[in-house]
Amino acid sequence: MTSSLPEKVSITEICPRDGFQNIKEWIPTELKIQVIDLLIDSGLRNFEITSFVSPKAIPQMADASSIAAHVLQRMKKEKLALDAVALTPNLRGAIAAWEAGIRHISYVISASAAHNKANINRTHQESLNDLSAIVATYPDMHVTLSMSTVFGCPFDGGVPVSQVLWLLEQALERGVRDVTLCDTIGVASPIQTAEIIDAICEQFPTLDIALHMHDTHGMALANILVGLQHGIRRFETAAGGLGGCPFAPGAAGNAATEDVINMMHRMGVKTGVDLELELKASAIIRQHIQQNLMSHLAGSRSYAEHTFWQRNS
Repeated sequence: MTSSLPEKVSITEICPRDGFQNIKEWIPTELKIQVIDLLIDSGLRNFEITSFVSPKAIPQMADASSIAAHVLQRMKKEKLALDAVALTPNLRGAIAAWEAGIRHISYVISASAAHNKANINRTHQESLNDLSAIVATYPDMHVTLSMSTVFGCPFDGGVPVSQVLWLLEQALERGVRDVTLCDTIGVASPIQTAEIIDAICEQFPTLDIALHMHDTHGMALANILVGLQHGIRRFETAAGGLGGCPFAPGAAGNAATEDVINMMHRMGVKTGVDLELELKASAIIRQHIQQNLMSHLAGSRSYAEHTFWQRNS
């Protein structure tokens, strides 16, 4: 176990994908772009910007190509070193992402067979077959495994660690470079988080691991702290705490970007993000997309407390 804290961590902003996908009312593309631009302005440099999925399954992602085009154009115009990632569940999605100019995908497979079938209508073997095809077709594509339901499944309940290790081994054999461990329904406890990270690090000691925690049981920040203490340096978060899975009943939103940044900064861990600027994006989300946010800092009272701490630190 690593008890000392690092000097810096990497935050991947996933609101444009995981945050927006669960909003039932259509979010105008221009509004999505406004939020993304504000988040870029805050200093965030790693993004899951959209998802190339069937619009019938996730209508909110129907403008994936337009979102990708805007971000890539801004990167080129301003010479920004952004990591623009798109989620894909299958070969068809990977083809669409490549044609849109995306060169880094988050390939989603659920640790539990039942959720994989409900979420992307694939068996594990079908998902692994598509993964093999993606790597063979696009050898220059950076493929990150986004492993859902690592900490629990809404259909199967607990997921054995052995199942997580097996699926991870299968993905690595097919060319995956790194993995994001997702607490899709927000049921992880700090002890469970430590145990799973330790088990993976013991079997795959050089693997680059990220955490993606939901806050259903109010333990997202606690789990992130445990991850930090166990050597994790990459975390996926969503502005405003937006998020949830359409195929995971009862799942709450993600760990809020501003809450995680606030925690990191107050512990002396750098993120490279200007929290005041990031909060402007959350304010737009609260005003125009979803009024009730899970974020602790997005509300006016929390914001005032935050600025008071800054003035008196």
